[in-house]
Amino acid sequence: MRLTGVLLLLAAAPACAKAQNLQWHGYLDYRLVAGSSAPNWTDGGLGKLRWDGHGVSARFGGAALLATAQLSPELLGVASAQFQTSDRRGIDLTEAWLRYRPVSTTPWRWSLRGGLFFPAVSLENDGIGWTSPYTLTPSAINSWVGEELRSTGAEFRLERRGRAMSVEAAVTAFVGNDPAGEQLAARGWSLSDLVYGLGSSMREPDLAARDGPPPRRYDAFVETDHRVGWQGELTVRADNVSRLTLLHYDNRADPTTSTMFEGQRIFSWHTRFWSLGERTRIGDWVLIGQAIRGSTAIVPSPFFHTETGFWSAFAMVAREQGRWRPALRVEMFGTRQRPDSLAERANEHGRALTAALNWQPRSWLRVTAELIALDSSRTERRQLGLAESSFDLQAQLGARLVF
Repeated sequence: MRLTGVLLLLAAAPACAKAQNLQWHGYLDYRLVAGSSAPNWTDGGLGKLRWDGHGVSARFGGAALLATAQLSPELLGVASAQFQTSDRRGIDLTEAWLRYRPVSTTPWRWSLRGGLFFPAVSLENDGIGWTSPYTLTPSAINSWVGEELRSTGAEFRLERRGRAMSVEAAVTAFVGNDPAGEQLAARGWSLSDLVYGLGSSMREPDLAARDGPPPRRYDAFVETDHRVGWQGELTVRADNVSRLTLLHYDNRADPTTSTMFEGQRIFSWHTRFWSLGERTRIGDWVLIGQAIRGSTAIVPSPFFHTETGFWSAFAMVAREQGRWRPALRVEMFGTRQRPDSLAERANEHGRALTAALNWQPRSWLRVTAELIALDSSRTERRQLGLAESSFDLQAQLGARLVF
């Protein structure tokens, strides 16, 4: 999969050199972090937040680079890479795609996009490197998208533009996302701004290392069964103020197949879900709400199968204009493992409150103070001799240099 990303960049390089408009954007992020939270999955635990431990510490939040090239009036190229030191150290390719959209003089317009890109799930993350302009930490829904969901394939989009309302429909065929859903089953939901890309690997809680010693890692962006997944999207926009999006995702993975990764067997998880989201602007403010429900399943042997149902929902209000931009988000999430006859089922439910205040004194500087209070319950904590319920608190003060 890393080779695929390199080939995409090499193929686009000659055209980018002749681009009508080539732009580079990026950021560098440092933070002070304080709080009290359990060890998270990057340390083999079941904690729900990116930063674990107690006390105050200085942390490197990450860096990203985004290139956009308008190769012609019809052709746009985008590539994005990110550097992180949490969970693993390295540079990952997170996006690399080309879009062909002919100039249209009628209300109808179509486009074709191919390459590596995020599924059109998020109404929250539209910043450089797939970050949120409202908070340091995205919702549980968009945290999972950044971790495990990526489309390597082609998207066809058709738009009908009107004066008061526009309608878009899109369908995507993709490969290379067969293990998606494994982290939801092994760890459950999280609130984290970690974004994984091609060639990276994610650590699971040590409890998931059942066929070998921990740590257990896996690559979410591999192809194991040679089956094509798909997703469909329907979006309605009203007066350039409101947007309503319905999406269905199905990776069509064969849950009986698997592959080896770093000496451990990684299974294909058949993951599918529905997502419904709405975004509305009122003056300088934006209201965002989204809900997701689905399931992920494996059949590791003819004598055993398991399925994890999952759901999450959030509502957020944030200011989009001015030097001072507050944001407030509330959310709930949960998972349920089936069948009910399993002796040790991994079920969870939780809720979180996120409050953030952004100060942007210069176009190249964003300072963000953020507080997260997260209350969750997960049955697997009993296997570690811990209480099933846990309360995590995390405060961050971040400085992001944007160029």
